[in-house]
Amino acid sequence: MTMEENVQTEMPTTRSVGMLYGLIMAVVSIVYFIVLILAGVDMTSGFGRWFSTIFYIAIIYLAHKNFKDNGDGFLSFGQGMGITFWISIISSAIYSAFFYIYIKFLDSTFVEMIKEKQMEEMQAKGMQEEQIDQAMKMASMFMSPEVMSSFSVVFGVIFILIIGIFVTLFTQKKDPNAIV
Repeated sequence: MTMEENVQTEMPTTRSVGMLYGLIMAVVSIVYFIVLILAGVDMTSGFGRWFSTIFYIAIIYLAHKNFKDNGDGFLSFGQGMGITFWISIISSAIYSAFFYIYIKFLDSTFVEMIKEKQMEEMQAKGMQEEQIDQAMKMASMFMSPEVMSSFSVVFGVIFILIIGIFVTLFTQKKDPNAIV
C-alpha cells in the first residue's frame, strides 16, 4: 500500500464550508462597507443598499460549488440551506461586531447622518414638523449602536437565508442513489 493510497481526503461538512464562506462573506461585507463610506455613497438606499446582494449570491453559490466539488458531487436542499445557515450566522456576527465598533468608537456621526437623511425624506414627503418630531423620537430609540448592531445580526441572518433559499434551488444536485 503506497502512501498516496493511504491518504484519504475528508468530505466537507456543511458546517466547515459554511464557516469558511461565512468568514469570506464577513470580510467582503466589511470591505464593501468601508469602500462605500470612503466613497461617500448612501448605504440606506439604491446602489449602496442592494449591490451587496450580488456578493451574497456569489458567495453562497461558491460555497455550494465548493461543497459539491470537494464532496461526492451532490448537494441536497437541506445541505445547501445548512451551508447558508452557517454563512449567515458567522458573517452576520462578525459584520455586526465590526459595525458596532465602527459606529460606537470610530464614527459617532454615522448615526446622526442616518437621522438627517430620514428627516430629509420625511420633509420631502410633505410631513408636518410635529409628525417628523414624533417619528424621529420613535426612531431614536432604535438608533443606538447596541440596538443597530443587534438588528444587523437578526436581519442579516434572515436576509442571507432568504437569498440562500433561491440560490439553493438552482445549485442543488440530488444524489439519484440517495434513499428518500
